[in-house]
Amino acid sequence: MASFLSILPAVSARPIPSAFRLTRPSFQTQPTLHSKNHRFAVSCSYAEAGVNADSKSNTIDVVADVKSERIVVLGGNGFVGSAICKAAVSRGIEVISLSRSGRPTYADAWVDQVTWISGDVFYVNWDEVLVGATAVVSTLGGFGSDEQMKRINGEANVAAVNAAKEYGIPKFILISVHDYNLPSFLLSSGYFTGKRKAESEVLSKYPNSGIVLRPGFIYGKRRVDGFELPLDLVGEPAEKILRAVENFTKPLSSLPASDLLLAPPVSVDDVALAVINGVTDDDFFGVFTIDQIKEAANKVRV
Repeated sequence: MASFLSILPAVSARPIPSAFRLTRPSFQTQPTLHSKNHRFAVSCSYAEAGVNADSKSNTIDVVADVKSERIVVLGGNGFVGSAICKAAVSRGIEVISLSRSGRPTYADAWVDQVTWISGDVFYVNWDEVLVGATAVVSTLGGFGSDEQMKRINGEANVAAVNAAKEYGIPKFILISVHDYNLPSFLLSSGYFTGKRKAESEVLSKYPNSGIVLRPGFIYGKRRVDGFELPLDLVGEPAEKILRAVENFTKPLSSLPASDLLLAPPVSVDDVALAVINGVTDDDFFGVFTIDQIKEAANKVRV
């Protein structure tokens, strides 16, 4: 065997050509993490295999849009507020509700997914409510004496807007009301003056992200003292009829108070979905009419 190997030609080890050498990629810079309002982006630069670190190399930016929404709903256990909470949790949005009565008494599945806080906007410790929030949604409003309506429709919302602004919350969404083309002496009531004062505060403090929704009559299944009022039995057919004849009734819309009869009702689900659109779409801000609320809801629904 040894004599056989001795007749083979000698083979000398040769260096591997540099073109075939494997080189571990080297990073010029450490990956950098950027965050703003729960949006995260990762950027990194690298040197291609076989290229010196000091030579010009390509840069790859890897951006991951991991946006986590957390909204605070003022009046979250009310008719409109509960619809907003339900729509939000169904889309993976974290929800905190602030209301004087706290958690609702009914036991729907979505209720357990909301953080319920009892409190009054005039006296609440906002540190416990607004931490980490990306938007505040106010459904505050009500009827009573002129002074009571100014306080709950106006001053309460103004207090909430100022608190949200102070804490750096990026968005504020207000559920207001359609003006029904009413004469000015009727719009001077505490209900409307309060609502318009709140609107003005939202739009001045949040000129590029404040949202004011102006629905008309809102229908749906409303819970009152343990009973369900099926407002949709009236509102839904009325909406369909008014939308079917709106081309014929438009000439009448300039008449004072005509919208009391001609403004189509709005589903509480449409109001809730319009809010969700406002929470998730940064280009959605300003004042929105009944028709625009419907359009915004359809965007989310699709």
